Amino acid sequence: MLFRQLLDFGTCAYTYLIADEHTQEAILIDPVLAQAERDLRLLTELGLRLVHCLETHVHSQYPSGASRLRQMTGCSTIVPAYAVASCANRAIHTGEQLRLGTVAIEAIATPGHTDHHLAYLVNGDRLLTGDSLLIRGCGRTDLEGGDPGRMHHSVTHILFRLPHRTWVYPGHDYRGNNKSTIGDEKRWNPRFAGQTKESFREYMTQVELPSPDAMMEAMPNYSQPIRRPRKPVTAQLSV
Repeated sequence: MLFRQLLDFGTCAYTYLIADEHTQEAILIDPVLAQAERDLRLLTELGLRLVHCLETHVHSQYPSGASRLRQMTGCSTIVPAYAVASCANRAIHTGEQLRLGTVAIEAIATPGHTDHHLAYLVNGDRLLTGDSLLIRGCGRTDLEGGDPGRMHHSVTHILFRLPHRTWVYPGHDYRGNNKSTIGDEKRWNPRFAGQTKESFREYMTQVELPSPDAMMEAMPNYSQPIRRPRKPVTAQLSV
C-alpha cells in the first residue's frame, strides 16, 4: 500500500493519498481545491490512476477539490450518507468498505463535528479521523450539525475502543503534529482524558471560535442534500 499525507499550509488541512501499488489505483481523502494541481501532479509522478475522491464530511474551512479533480481525471466523488453534497456521485454509509486491490477502507460513523461525519479505517491499522479526533484535541462542534454530546460519544465510545496501536491521522493540525495513536490520545488528549460528557459539553459550549474564513466559498460546493433512504444501505461499495 502507498500512503501519503499531504498538507495545505493555508488551512492546516491534511489530504491523504492511498493507493494499491499493484493495480496503481488511487483514492484521495479530503482533497483541498487550492491543492488540486499539486495532487494531480503527484498522481502523475507516481504513475497512479485516481479512482475516487472521498470526504470525511462537508467542509466549512475550505472548498473541496473533489469536483475539480473529477473534471481533470474522471474519478468518482463520494461523500458520507446524508451529507448536503450536490457534486457527489454517490454516498457511503457507516460499515461499508471501499476496496483498491488489497487496500480496504472502512467507514465509521463519528458524528459531532457534523451530523454526517465519518472516519475511515485503512487496512485495520490506520485511522483517518477527519475533524472528529485531532491530536491532543478535537474538531469544533459549534457549526451547523455539530453536537458536543455526540462528539464525546463518537470519540470515547467508538474510536477509543479501537486497538491502542491504531495510528491516528487527523484532518487538521495546527501545532505541527502529523500522527498519533489511539492509545496516546486516550491517555493524553486533554479534551477527553479525565473528562465526563458533561464537562466536555460545557467546555465545547463555552469556547468561542471565529467563523471559518472560507465558509462562504466552501458551502456553495454542496448545495443539495442526498435524500435519506427509508432503510439503511448495507451493500459493500467496491471499485
